[in-house]
Amino acid sequence: MQEAVFGAGCFWGIQDAFDQIDGVVSTHVGYSGGHFDNPTYEDVCTGQTGHAEVVKVEFDESVVTFTDLLNVFWSIHDPTTLNRQGPDIGSQYRSAIFYDTQEQKDLATKSMKDLESAKRFNNPIVTQIVPAKTFYPAEEYHQKYFQKKGISHCKI
Repeated sequence: MQEAVFGAGCFWGIQDAFDQIDGVVSTHVGYSGGHFDNPTYEDVCTGQTGHAEVVKVEFDESVVTFTDLLNVFWSIHDPTTLNRQGPDIGSQYRSAIFYDTQEQKDLATKSMKDLESAKRFNNPIVTQIVPAKTFYPAEEYHQKYFQKKGISHCKI
């Protein structure tokens, strides 16, 4: 099993998208990339902790590759908006890939460069590709939020 951590706006929709992928064993929403230990949702919402809302994805690489997950990541949000996704504004909603290994870093960087070369987006990609930091799980009421609430997708 491998893990990957992605930030792409509100973590509920991101978790739901990755949960649909064959080979994804588990997902957890949480916070990463900040400078504050054990942040709560309320802490992160202030924009003062430096954390992003993220999803940690555990996956079976014999079924789904990190590159496959990157393709999903690029397709489920706008990586050209700095610190914003839809109506959600703030650094906690930034686009980010938190890599665990040099291979993940290389694959993420290559995929971003390929998208830029292909001019898939009208504006430059602002996604951060940074080393993984401590992942802090979000509160239980945030985990699998869409399933708990019977929501099929975000309405932006």
